[in-house]
Amino acid sequence: MNLLRSTDTPSFTLLAFIPPPAQAAYLAIRAFNIEIARIADTASTPTVAAMRMTFWKDSIRKALEGKPPKQPVSVLLAHAAESLHRRTDGQGRLSLNWFLRIISEREKYINNNPYPTMESLERYAENTYSTLLYLTLQALSLNSITVDHVASHIGKASGIVTVLRGLPLIAFPAPTNHHSNDAGLNPDAAAQRQRSRQGAVLLPLDIMAEAGVREEDVLRRGAEAEGLRDAVFQVATRASDHLITARTMIQNLKKGQDVGHEFEHASDEEHVQNRHAAGSVAEQIDDIDYGFGALIPAVSTQLWLDKLQSHDFDIFRDDLRRRDWKLPWKAWLANRQKQL
Repeated sequence: MNLLRSTDTPSFTLLAFIPPPAQAAYLAIRAFNIEIARIADTASTPTVAAMRMTFWKDSIRKALEGKPPKQPVSVLLAHAAESLHRRTDGQGRLSLNWFLRIISEREKYINNNPYPTMESLERYAENTYSTLLYLTLQALSLNSITVDHVASHIGKASGIVTVLRGLPLIAFPAPTNHHSNDAGLNPDAAAQRQRSRQGAVLLPLDIMAEAGVREEDVLRRGAEAEGLRDAVFQVATRASDHLITARTMIQNLKKGQDVGHEFEHASDEEHVQNRHAAGSVAEQIDDIDYGFGALIPAVSTQLWLDKLQSHDFDIFRDDLRRRDWKLPWKAWLANRQKQL
């Protein structure tokens, strides 16, 4: 909880809307995400980063087998998985493949590799933040392809926004903390580490080209770089589109209509194995309402996008990295009304 409170305040705030039986799993899943995400910043070399990723792959396997290593997140995850198994008479489980998908996707970008296209950024968001939501729905023992579909769009929006929020920090990273083992690095390793701390602009390359943004210009001029606001606007608009789609799907159901389009990931192995087909409209609405706590990250994502727009898409504004005092109230209202 302390890790979540200090590192991922929105997720900590939204814990209140997760049903108590699933809160331990939610904490473990979100803490796991933090641990994986910060490997790139804390590992001294790419080799060490790779070793830590391997550690987490092994730890997750052991945790889900009920034999976690003595590491807090793994211990809590094992407890949550056992609790879910017990509550569902052996039917519920947390998917190992989804945890491994998150790790594998983050490995691809651990050296701040650029996203070639907007679609590749969306794929990253699907394989990380949407998958976090799928795991949370599993913790709720909710097997609904419709709720997965809504969660997919919310996760994509959240993942895109997370990349945008981190852009100033990646472009202008804080000075490296020198650890005692740094002295043992050979010159090549030390140089490689220094290069990894140099700034990068993690916007899709096709969007940057279209807006006329050059990475070196951003690293030199920051917010004044030519075309940067246009590029940020285009990426933020895609995130907003996913939230609009999720909201429209829920509204369609409540009008007695179909959600409006097919779930593009419905044929993925984990969805096929773990989810039943959509039932009646009334059943789908019940599923949405029951799993609403897992979908509430849409609220914090929308609040941040609104703030970005109010600053005319200046991604370097300090206000964009401050806590939003409106989140608890907005999330409570959304949960009460079951509307995003």
